[in-house]
Amino acid sequence: MADEIVSYMKGAHIAPRKVRVIIDHVKGKNAEDALTILKLMPKKAAAILYKLLYGSVANAENRGIDIDRLIVSNITADDGMRIKRIKPRAMGRAYRILKRFSNIKVTMKIGR
Repeated sequence: MADEIVSYMKGAHIAPRKVRVIIDHVKGKNAEDALTILKLMPKKAAAILYKLLYGSVANAENRGIDIDRLIVSNITADDGMRIKRIKPRAMGRAYRILKRFSNIKVTMKIGR
């Protein structure tokens, strides 16, 4: 039985800075409270984190771990790939638009 459960989501179509705002509300909470907080938040990042955390809890339950003892110890949102686009501007110029993706990692520990 592992001491921590780690889940990844690569290529989430949201900028990492938008995810980091939501991460601060969830980090350090137990899994049930974190899922409740994310379910009630009206943000796109909260919905993405909810799916990731829900899947992580389900994986822990399949491994035989008591899910009432799970604590969200760490969540990180790092830069993923970027899609480069251009926006036409005046006099034949073009501005670059970067569509950013995130790589999100959730680490949960088993509390006492």
